[in-house]
Amino acid sequence: MESSQPAPASLHARKRQKARAAIVAAAYDLFAERGFDAVTVTEIAERAEVGRTTFFRYFGDKQEVLFSEDAGLVEAIAGRLREAAAAAAPVGDSLDTAMACIREAVTAGPAGWTGDPARAAVLDRLLRQNPDLKARHLLKQHLQAEHLVTALTECGATRPTAVLATQVMIACLHTAMEVAEGPADFPAAMDRALRQLGALRDERDA
Repeated sequence: MESSQPAPASLHARKRQKARAAIVAAAYDLFAERGFDAVTVTEIAERAEVGRTTFFRYFGDKQEVLFSEDAGLVEAIAGRLREAAAAAAPVGDSLDTAMACIREAVTAGPAGWTGDPARAAVLDRLLRQNPDLKARHLLKQHLQAEHLVTALTECGATRPTAVLATQVMIACLHTAMEVAEGPADFPAAMDRALRQLGALRDERDA
């Protein structure tokens, strides 16, 4: 007779996921209430009803909590990029093709690039208010860009083309962060930046 009890590893994983989610929720609530600098790790742990040791088991510092969705976001974009690039394969050394694939991948996500618009609004406000947070956010994006480079090269793009297309995308991302009127406008701002690049290439080639 099979046991109805969950496997210990599965139960442990669920507990870890629950603790991590509680920390993220507590941090965003506190940041929304008081801003970033006024909130301590101890206060986040207390709000989440966990110890400081548990907090540091999941996050190196309170900045990391803000970027807790980044890895999942990058993986989602990389997955969409693989699909777009596979349909256009082989990409070869065509920057236009690589950029078209990237545009399709990065503008297909939900508004604000997150499933939680309230958190997206908090993050947007904190990044605009805190240059150190913004700098760290951009650095993480550069480090994660290799996932997108890999997605393109797997579909036949030359590495120089994949790297250039990814770095151009990051420049558009930075532009969108500056000009978007809140997180809901971010995908549209990203699309406008990418479209402007296409218009510049059309003018150059005319």
